[in-house]
Amino acid sequence: MTVTSLIGGHALVTGGLATGGLRYAAEIDAEIIQVFVTNPRGWALAEGRPAEDAALRDSGMPVFIHTPYLVNMGSPSAETLERSILTVRHSLRRGVETGARGVVVHTGSAVTQPRDAAMRQLREHLLPLLDEIPDDGPDLLLEPMAGQGQMLCATIQDLGPYLAALEFHPRANVCLDTCHAFGAGHDLAAPGGMGRALDALHAVAPGRLKLLHVNDSKDACGLKKDRHENIGAGHIGVAAFADLLRHPVAAGVPLCIETPGKADKHREDIALLKRLRDGS
Repeated sequence: MTVTSLIGGHALVTGGLATGGLRYAAEIDAEIIQVFVTNPRGWALAEGRPAEDAALRDSGMPVFIHTPYLVNMGSPSAETLERSILTVRHSLRRGVETGARGVVVHTGSAVTQPRDAAMRQLREHLLPLLDEIPDDGPDLLLEPMAGQGQMLCATIQDLGPYLAALEFHPRANVCLDTCHAFGAGHDLAAPGGMGRALDALHAVAPGRLKLLHVNDSKDACGLKKDRHENIGAGHIGVAAFADLLRHPVAAGVPLCIETPGKADKHREDIALLKRLRDGS
């Protein structure tokens, strides 16, 4: 029996997490949503509104939270590290309050320090946050990057040592972004390329794939660039996403688009993925 993967997108939350997020979900025909719970490009940590949190939690809509882009647990800057710790802890707490299934965090960069030092730092500061997650709280979903700079985790194989640094903690799981993986050198557009990538992920992190960021790429494979494109309009192409939706490793894993444009384009991308999923 095939388990259906729910398909949705990153939701605008103007008016409140539930008021805005669920309205946007309806507008784009999303079956799941991802949201920011604070400014994605700053360090200010916004508190929730209990009524909105409760409405989102009780809505039945599967929700994922994305941490702000500034978070970097591998940073050599003491200030950035401290703010990253506070931000991840805040996002996990907000995940509990909103009933989120997972909190997505970028896997970070060593920037100017040695990679080994950054990995030790990751272990020292991220492991305690994983231990703090309550039984009914969200998983922390590690999102590998496209490989630009001194990224700690870009290729699927990089997830092995990254998870090892976190002692393969049961609450450390994976969000795979197709655009990032393509930029890091996994040729998803090649015949069988998507299947090989998902097989590799299963070999490195079996059972840990909890969310897929499904984005086409404006740039060619291996250029270490992270520029999302609408589904089928980039270098990855529709056939690769059809392969993804047929692959057993992706079965039942929610898909979230983060593609360019406004609601009309997002609705088109979701509709295309649903047609691929449903075989129509």
